[in-house]
Formats: sequence, C-alpha cells, structure tokens
Amino acid sequence: MSTVHFALATAFALVMTAFSAAPALPQEGSIKPYKDALFSRFPVLETADGGAYEVIDYQELRDINERDQVPERRVKSSYVSMGVKRYQENETLQLGGRLIDVTRVGKQKNAAFTVIFVHGRGGDRRLGANDYSFGGNFNRLKNLAVMNGGTYYAPSVTSFDGSGAEEIALLIRHAFEQSRGRPVLLACASMGGTVCSHIARDREAVHYLSGLAVLGGPPDPGYATTPAAKRRLPLYLSHGSADSVYSLEGQAAVYRKLQQAGYPVRLTVFNTGGHGTPIRMTDWRKLLTFLLNGN
Repeated sequence: MSTVHFALATAFALVMTAFSAAPALPQEGSIKPYKDALFSRFPVLETADGGAYEVIDYQELRDINERDQVPERRVKSSYVSMGVKRYQENETLQLGGRLIDVTRVGKQKNAAFTVIFVHGRGGDRRLGANDYSFGGNFNRLKNLAVMNGGTYYAPSVTSFDGSGAEEIALLIRHAFEQSRGRPVLLACASMGGTVCSHIARDREAVHYLSGLAVLGGPPDPGYATTPAAKRRLPLYLSHGSADSVYSLEGQAAVYRKLQQAGYPVRLTVFNTGGHGTPIRMTDWRKLLTFLLNGN
C-alpha cells in the first residue's frame, strides 16, 4: 500500500471510530430500567386517550410513610444508588455574560441527551440534586441519565420571569452545543412552570429543544399558539388532583385542547396528591421515553 493510500485509510478509520463512539439517540424503549419495581408500578385507576391520560393511585401512607426512613426528608436506602455521585459536579457557567450555578450529573460533552430541571419558588440547584428527598426520585433521574449516556443539569433559577427564563435559554443552547445537537429536554416544577411558559414562546430557545415537561406547575392556556407548539414539541404534564396552588382543572383543560388537536401530549394525575406530589411520584423513565420519542 502506498503512503498516500495508507494515510487515507488511517484517516477513514479514525473518522469511523469517532463516529461509532458517539452516543446514539435513545430509541423507543431503549431507556434502560432503573428500580422500576419501586418507581414505575403504581396502580392505574383510570386511563383514556390510548394511555395519554392516566390517573395514578397515590396514597400518602404508602408513598411517603412506608417509602421514607424519615418522612419527606430521607428515603429508604433501597430507593437510591449513590455511585452516580462520581459523575456529579457543581459548576458556575459563564454564558451570554451571565453566571449560572448548576449541578451537572453526567458527561460535560457529547451526551446522548440532556435533561434540565427547573425548581420552584424557594429552591435552588440543591433541590434537583437531592438524592434522598422526594422519595429518591432525583437520584433515579440521575441514574437514568448516566446509565443511558445522558447528562442532567439542575440549575439555580434567579427569578421566575423573563430574566430567569433568559438564563435557562442560555443553558439550553449550551447543552445543545455541548452534545453536538442531540436532544435537550426541559422539565419545570411548581412556579418553575412559568419558566417553561416563557421558553415555549422563545423562538430561538425552542429551536434547541426536543421536549417539555411541567410537574405541578401553572397551566398555560395559550400554549397552543407558541413556537414550541408549532414545532410540535412533546409535552408531558403531571399534576396532583388535590393541588391547592394550581388547580388540576386548568391543567386538564390545556391537555384536552391539545389532545383533541392531535398534539403529542400526556397528562398523569396523582389521585389525592397535593402540590408537591408530582416531584415525588412522576415516573422519570416514562417521561424521558415519551419526550425523546413523542409517543
């Protein structure tokens, strides 16, 4: 083989190796299970719209008192796997002239997908990084991200208005660029849902997104007219039926409007659940699978 041919063959081999080493976009069903017997098998009381609408049996005695070693403060050890802490870093990112404090779990670059969680009022990045509160649900999200080649960001949100949303928009673009254009998913809880509403109306931010989720957040009656809706980004909603902060009726109305229009949307209702129940009870594996695949 000539020197030129050898050089070309070597270059081709290096390109193919790099390509094969890059993480692939998870396909339907490929989000690997993690403690599904503990987090994914709650009784379904009601279902409709081909499974897009579900009412889940939630019982405080079972789902808090029996699940937690110290109710609402520390989950039993069987619900968590702490090895994921090896992949966790606290960082301050300088993006667009702003400093954004985040907890990152998973790869800094080249993630198969990225999940960004926006906390509610009174929280910061520590809420979305807490392994033991909320029934271990954030520890599960961390493990699901790392096990599947993804990255999870829990940022501190400075405000729940346009300014705070601008910071999250910068983080969305950063995650998109760091992962070389692979899916970026945004999940907002409680008052953080106002950030999701702002992002849905930000044409540039929407360009970098692949899906949205709102956990116990305020309804967005105008969502159907947003750039996010026009791009048909999958939307996952979860809510407690007894939420006294944001009523289920408003969120259910948003769901019905979108579902009747054939939009890729799901609504999971936790029967008797309160405002914080979706953060504890939402099945992150189901949520990720839906947002990544739209079904």
